[in-house]
Amino acid sequence: MLNFVFLPDAANAGDATTERCLSFVKQLDLGAPLPQTREKLRQGRSITIVALGSSSTTGFGTFGQAFPDVMKAELSRSHPSLQINLVVSGRLFDTIPGNLARIEKDVLRYKPDLVIWQLGTNDTLRPVVASDLKGLVRKGIEQIKKSNAEVILMDLQYAPVVRAMPSHTAMQSLIAEIAREESVGVFSRYALMKHAIDNGVHGLVAWDGLHNSEAGYRCIGRALARMIDQTSVQ
Repeated sequence: MLNFVFLPDAANAGDATTERCLSFVKQLDLGAPLPQTREKLRQGRSITIVALGSSSTTGFGTFGQAFPDVMKAELSRSHPSLQINLVVSGRLFDTIPGNLARIEKDVLRYKPDLVIWQLGTNDTLRPVVASDLKGLVRKGIEQIKKSNAEVILMDLQYAPVVRAMPSHTAMQSLIAEIAREESVGVFSRYALMKHAIDNGVHGLVAWDGLHNSEAGYRCIGRALARMIDQTSVQ
């Protein structure tokens, strides 16, 4: 017979890590308004959000801590009457070309009001990067906009494996540049994690040195929800 032991100290440590990480949200800015999302939040009726991405979007390595699910729970606490229809379209090892190839099937068919597009990490880790990534991302954003949905891009995670890749700074710059040119929001988990880690917050990265830990996913999801929620008071 197996005996399972709950370790409250470990759970409390994870919660403390998440809270310390969240204290740095105030240093972030989406950089673009979300008028449609703002109106949906104000109405408090219904909103459909699709999270497109790779393993980070699936919450790889954790149990029920994918950042989209955490984001939904946080938004639900702030807006109890709001019906949030969340679709998680994450796929392990997916890249920007892969994301683009399945936008119609895995995103637009759900008629989203808001799309969170987590992108760029797997492209950065590959020895050969697809050509014209900027053009591909812009094409994807245009498809989403034509469907009447708003877009938030989510950049790379601040993790040892990512930072070891020489191309990660170029990818960060590319994502920020596209967001400015296309007037879409960008949620910089890289900046959030960097601020937190530089100020002594430990435990945001999992054992593999790449993915977020459970505390890290909770921080990312709750921080994203708070930044989306800020649009309702602007």
